Amino acid sequence: MSNSIVAQVPKNLLFQYRVACKRFPGKPGGKIELTEAFRIPNFGAFEGQVDFADMRVGWSEEGLFLRLEVNKKEQSLWCRETQLLDSDGLQVWIDTRDVHNVHRASKFCHWFVLLPSGGGIRNESPMASMLKINRSRDDSPTINRFKIDVKSKITKQGYCLTAFIPGKALHGWNTDDHQFIGFNYAVNDRELGWQTLAMGPELPIMEDPSLWQTLHLID
Repeated sequence: MSNSIVAQVPKNLLFQYRVACKRFPGKPGGKIELTEAFRIPNFGAFEGQVDFADMRVGWSEEGLFLRLEVNKKEQSLWCRETQLLDSDGLQVWIDTRDVHNVHRASKFCHWFVLLPSGGGIRNESPMASMLKINRSRDDSPTINRFKIDVKSKITKQGYCLTAFIPGKALHGWNTDDHQFIGFNYAVNDRELGWQTLAMGPELPIMEDPSLWQTLHLID
């Protein structure tokens, strides 16, 4: 009986990952060229996830820089502004206080959805939105108050998406006093499935910050 119970526990639930995140010298509004040194590991592979996306993150005092590349698609993208969570794209969770011993989000927790297309009159423009986290004790006071700069390039095999999340959109962002932040990402694709930093959608990663991992902001 005990062996069968252990076998059902996701492997990544037994670990808390800390990932080094390097400082990026670029400026908001500029080109986001994150090299291999900024790549975030795919610990979800330990749970049998297919590695189909290259996720990279950099930081500066002004905010977080993101770059996502998906290049194994055979089907066209499906993105809709009215169906954010069903669309092909990227979801990111950030906790500026890196708290892992609670199961409900605080005002320091943030949830972003970034799509390579789906916005604009023809649903062809990249877009970003900040969502309320279910069961949060306090919503972040920055919800959708600041613009997320997002760009994308769509190819036959997928897309490349870059984005800048300004620190003013992240309640509590202070890189001098807080070099560790809670972080999680999920790439949702109707054709290829899910790729996450660690735990998958079988657990409540959308609302439980104890399931997120840690980014260590280093120079």
